[in-house]
Amino acid sequence: MKDRFFYKKLISLTLPMAFQELMLAMVAVADALMLGNVEQDMMSAVSLATQIQFVQNMILYTITSALAVLGAQYLGKGDKKSLNDIFCLTLRLSGALSIVCFLLCFFIPETLMQIFTDQPVLIALGADYLKIASFSYLLTGITQCYLRVMKLSGHATMAAAVSGTAVLLNIMGNAVLILGLFGVTPLGVEGAAISTLIARIVEFSWAFLLSTFGKKYIRPSLKGMFRRNRILSKDFYLLLLPLLAAGLLWGISFTSYSAFMGHLGKDAAAANSVSAIVRDLVCCMCNGIAGAAGIIVGNELGDGNLDRGKTYGIRLMKIAFICGFVSAGLMLASTPFLLNIVRLTDEARGLLVGMMLIMSVYMVGRAVNTIIINGIFSAGGDTKFDMYSLAIVTWGVAVPLAALGTFAFGWHPLVVYACTCLDEVGKIPWVMAHFRKYKWVKDITRSETELAEC
Repeated sequence: MKDRFFYKKLISLTLPMAFQELMLAMVAVADALMLGNVEQDMMSAVSLATQIQFVQNMILYTITSALAVLGAQYLGKGDKKSLNDIFCLTLRLSGALSIVCFLLCFFIPETLMQIFTDQPVLIALGADYLKIASFSYLLTGITQCYLRVMKLSGHATMAAAVSGTAVLLNIMGNAVLILGLFGVTPLGVEGAAISTLIARIVEFSWAFLLSTFGKKYIRPSLKGMFRRNRILSKDFYLLLLPLLAAGLLWGISFTSYSAFMGHLGKDAAAANSVSAIVRDLVCCMCNGIAGAAGIIVGNELGDGNLDRGKTYGIRLMKIAFICGFVSAGLMLASTPFLLNIVRLTDEARGLLVGMMLIMSVYMVGRAVNTIIINGIFSAGGDTKFDMYSLAIVTWGVAVPLAALGTFAFGWHPLVVYACTCLDEVGKIPWVMAHFRKYKWVKDITRSETELAEC
């Protein structure tokens, strides 16, 4: 606790990142509260429909995570040119992904909704949402690249301001278009989609203008968009592929969990929708700490300060456990409040209470694993561990059990839900054993001579 520089930097990075995560999660809260007060089916349909965006955001997160890992080390080394080349590479990949997501959601929304539920009313409502929201998916990928570079280059507070403003616009748009404030005709799920689109347009425009015209901001060079550094590209993909595999394993498992709940009935789907929103809100702090950990440890490792990077990693590991137990307490404390503000059937309310109790245990593992794996391990380029752990624990245990309980054995929804939460808690001993091997204490940057050869 005597190292004021470390804690000052940790707080200055964590708070804006956690705030940004919180504001993004608040959109789902606003949708749930407003749509839930109109009709339970609308809330459930939008929650299921946004699983498509969840998959897109998950892939975008892995792409920008590779940018963050390499970028933090090169920035610690003082090599902004290489950071710019990585920035341009990330923009190309994210842009291509955004186009694919738009085409799928606009042209085959009903087919996508059938993955998550067999309820015709939920499929129809979700498809209406996706057709409009699909246009926002075109902008999301580019915006996330700009915001990630802003965080890396010392503008985390401004990145949070951009996202926070967009979220506030989204929430205000929801109030007007869903609830029909100021005499506007209520539009239901279409209103939620329109307000999301408006918010994404503002967010993209602001981030682009800041990067292009702001002082001390890193902006992508036009030449860099058409130039490929072979060595940097190779290093980038060596980091990205395990991250992408892990992201797909994790993201598909989460969408599978939502699909299992959707197939267990409308009450289970509604209760799961609410618990997922609270989970995302409580996870904001651990996500912020993980992002800060990646930058702090990565800067030191890239600058060649391996011992200091190791020391910072050990401190952050201890902070991860504290964050986990605090998160568990928040889940329990929020349960009575939820029951008073969300309009659910009696059956859904009972399921929600059980899910929140289970989730409180899950949150300990979620916080610890997020900070250590996504923050500390990734900072040193150790990106394969997460892929292996997800393949074995999540897809070898949690997903098969939940699937069998849903489709073969007819287990109670809470038993199935508990199965979906096994993976994070089960990974903790394995994560800690790997942490103590210190394979993540590594400088993965290249010398100027190596990079100049390409």
